[in-house]
Amino acid sequence: MKINCEDIRDSLRNHLKAPRRQWVKFSIWGLIYIIFILWVGNLWWLLLLPLILDLFVTKYINWSWWRKYKESKPLIYTILSWIDAIVFALVAVYFINQYLFQNYQIPSSSLEKTMLRGDFLFVSKLAYGPRIPNTPLSMPLMQHTMPAWLGGGKSYIECPQWDYRRLSGLDTIHLGDIVVFNFPAGDTVALNMQNPDYYTLCYIYGSDRVHADKATFGDIVYRPVDRRENYVKRCVGLPGDVIEIRDNQVYRNGVIEADHDFVQYNYIVQTTGGLIAERIFEQMDIAREDQRLLNTQVYDVQEMLIQQGMDPYAPTYLLPLTKQNVRTFEANPNISRIVIEPEFMGGEVYPLGHNQWSRDNYGPIRIPRRNMTVHLDSSNYYLYERCIRNYERQQIEQKDGQIYINGQPTDSYTFQMNYFWMMGDNRHQSADSRHWGFVPEDHIVGRPVFIWLSLDPEKSLFKGKIRWNRIFRSAHI
Repeated sequence: MKINCEDIRDSLRNHLKAPRRQWVKFSIWGLIYIIFILWVGNLWWLLLLPLILDLFVTKYINWSWWRKYKESKPLIYTILSWIDAIVFALVAVYFINQYLFQNYQIPSSSLEKTMLRGDFLFVSKLAYGPRIPNTPLSMPLMQHTMPAWLGGGKSYIECPQWDYRRLSGLDTIHLGDIVVFNFPAGDTVALNMQNPDYYTLCYIYGSDRVHADKATFGDIVYRPVDRRENYVKRCVGLPGDVIEIRDNQVYRNGVIEADHDFVQYNYIVQTTGGLIAERIFEQMDIAREDQRLLNTQVYDVQEMLIQQGMDPYAPTYLLPLTKQNVRTFEANPNISRIVIEPEFMGGEVYPLGHNQWSRDNYGPIRIPRRNMTVHLDSSNYYLYERCIRNYERQQIEQKDGQIYINGQPTDSYTFQMNYFWMMGDNRHQSADSRHWGFVPEDHIVGRPVFIWLSLDPEKSLFKGKIRWNRIFRSAHI
């Protein structure tokens, strides 16, 4: 077949004779697309620019071919219209959720009273710069698992997986920022028992049992960084800082870090004889799940109360309280005694089984910083082992008192990433860095900007379920 250049030229000229408004649309969207490409830094995406030109101007491809069925086959037309709208919406949501912002719901009380269960947050990914996705082929709005009505299973395709890269952001993480991040210890998951995390399960039950007992623990799966659960905590330690906790007080580089007003601790609260009224709990925003009335008929509880100088038989609560809550109870004539929860109730901390620290007295430890070289020995091996193996992806082992990295004996390591120390404001009821360690920079998702909706999970729709006073409240607290 002979190609007629004149015909091709005439055809192109005719297609380019589009109305001015079509050229304006192409110019706007083309400029936005080019800016996006420059931001992402992948010039290969320029190859798609002719498709945008064709969509608005040349129209060689019949993008709306299904519209021809509008009169002849209205049912098919309606179905295809819905498919077109859904596909467009999914693509738009994918890019918005990946590069601009996402919704996050507070699932637990770990940040109370700063954030409450049922708060829905607008999380900016532009704040610290969005990440290029590790798993680009995924279903929008689904973190790692498809809902049961869609068959369950993974919501992403594991191949390809891209290396970590973060685009330019508007800011960096500052001390005291509330940060959303992927759960570092969520790289490996026992599907039937995800709380506590996999590493804690292995510590409690032993790795062999966790992997062998599928009836109890389920399959053991690995999740890429961007498919791990989202957590939200407050940053209390920056890369290179030395963090220590003494009697619940955080010290950063040897200096006391003052608690925020909404930070709370567990207190043992004993009354003069009666129970605390529900209205008082509501005034203090103490959720029902946090209202623990101790069973004073139990011998261990009685012993604990005696050790605290309390009546072993009087009604006694274990409650998370802010400083203001404590002052309110101290002024209440129906409260006979209030003391902070004893340290021995705090449980094990990171690295599990390899320290003498506790929830209330921890460290000191140095947070890794990019290009920082640390001396490695038996005293800090387990503190940094997971960072080096799981996050920096280097082979590391300790054998006969010698540390090996990638098979080579060494006594030092230079970190490739920055790390952060994250803690919940509900200090005695928060699973945070004290329990699972450092947060690598490649796990950072974004910064909450404001609360766009707040629903009280303990109330009905017509009895105060919507917390109107929290809607559009700033998350920078």
